[in-house]
Amino acid sequence: MDKTQPHPLFKLATELGPLLVFFVANAKYHLFVATGAFMVAIVAAMIASYVVTKHVPIMALVTGAIVLVFGTLTLVLHDETFIKVKPTIIYGLFAAVLGGGLLFGRSFIAVMFDQMFNLTPQGWRILTMRWALFFAGMAILNEIVWRSQTTDFWVNFKVFGVTPLTMIFAIAQMPLTKRYHLEPVSLETSEADAGDLRK
Repeated sequence: MDKTQPHPLFKLATELGPLLVFFVANAKYHLFVATGAFMVAIVAAMIASYVVTKHVPIMALVTGAIVLVFGTLTLVLHDETFIKVKPTIIYGLFAAVLGGGLLFGRSFIAVMFDQMFNLTPQGWRILTMRWALFFAGMAILNEIVWRSQTTDFWVNFKVFGVTPLTMIFAIAQMPLTKRYHLEPVSLETSEADAGDLRK
């Protein structure tokens, strides 16, 4: 089923909006208020995405579910450890899904990012492995930061560190997608090839 393609700024707002809410709430109040605001913003972003596109990406659903679970634990138990370890769980899960899929000869990167690149099988494998390693590295990095730095530093890293790193890494994969791009076969070409085979 075709999905409505939203304006790029809308997509950016639903992805970065909750993080900015988290940052502002933490700066004005404290981490527990920020956690509650973050949970509300995540739900609002998913609802907005569904209203506009009639669809919510799988990655957003998984992230939202984990945010709500660990955010609730943070607020109920009044322990900030849960919200800090949440990115580690998310990145570790994504790395495991992508890496595990490769072991069985499957690439879940298109499903995870809700996009379909037209790549050769080798291109899919390389792209999937790179993202699996990136997510694993981000999980380790998050553990290092929250365990060794202050809460405010971790929040700043989450908002102004993780997002640029992810964008830079994604942009760095563009040469790979171009190198292994597989041109779609048009209906006319397919019919012409079929005619040649019948001759």
